[in-house]
Amino acid sequence: MPKLRGLIKLEGSIGDLTFFKSKNGYIVKEKTVISAERRATDPKFERTRENASEFGRAGKAGKVLRNAIRLLLKNAKDDKMNNRLTQTMMKVVKADTTSIRGQRNVLDGETELLEGFNCNTNAKLETTLYAAYTTEINRVTGTLTVNIPSFVPARDIVTPEGCTHFKIVSCGSEIDFEAEAFITDTAASNMLPLTNEATIAISLSNTVTANSVHPLFLLLGIQFYQQVNGIDYPLKNGAFNALTIIKVSGV
Repeated sequence: MPKLRGLIKLEGSIGDLTFFKSKNGYIVKEKTVISAERRATDPKFERTRENASEFGRAGKAGKVLRNAIRLLLKNAKDDKMNNRLTQTMMKVVKADTTSIRGQRNVLDGETELLEGFNCNTNAKLETTLYAAYTTEINRVTGTLTVNIPSFVPARDIVTPEGCTHFKIVSCGSEIDFEAEAFITDTAASNMLPLTNEATIAISLSNTVTANSVHPLFLLLGIQFYQQVNGIDYPLKNGAFNALTIIKVSGV
């Protein structure tokens, strides 16, 4: 392989030439093009095909989940959320201990690995809402419930500057990853003031299909508002809203 000599040291590509630094100095080599047919049939690329198949499956599952929760997600996500979700879905796929490599999937994996996934890393639920809560997923009735005892908003919520009011929101979703279909139900508390006065206990219930055979997801979030002349305006387009998968019931 030819070495690059001279004062100018390059790294990167120019045309069909690639320049890179190795332990033996700066190297230049010509790019090689591998045909799509070879990638699809050559035994040397079997592992590549397996990885691509599972990655595609994880990406598709992540898209279905995003679509299922889109009503709350649109105002509570960061710009890398899609990539982070795909990475987590890959962990779910790789947890499949029954399917052969390349055919591992979400349903035979561990969807419970999605518990604790924050849709917005700029406002994680665990560092935004410090009020205690309990969860319940009842597959027989198809209800997914969050119960929050009375709490003091000014003490138990970390709020962004300018916030005067907030809502607690929840989402229950039943997802059929194979059919790319879902049933989703959302719930929300009343608009609550950010004061030192304790709230009443909050109970949010979401309903999906009774006796479902599909994975069930329960999400909890908080939305921030600024009230001006009696009108509630979302604070900075939801940049500080939190939304997290707090409970998963697999199949």
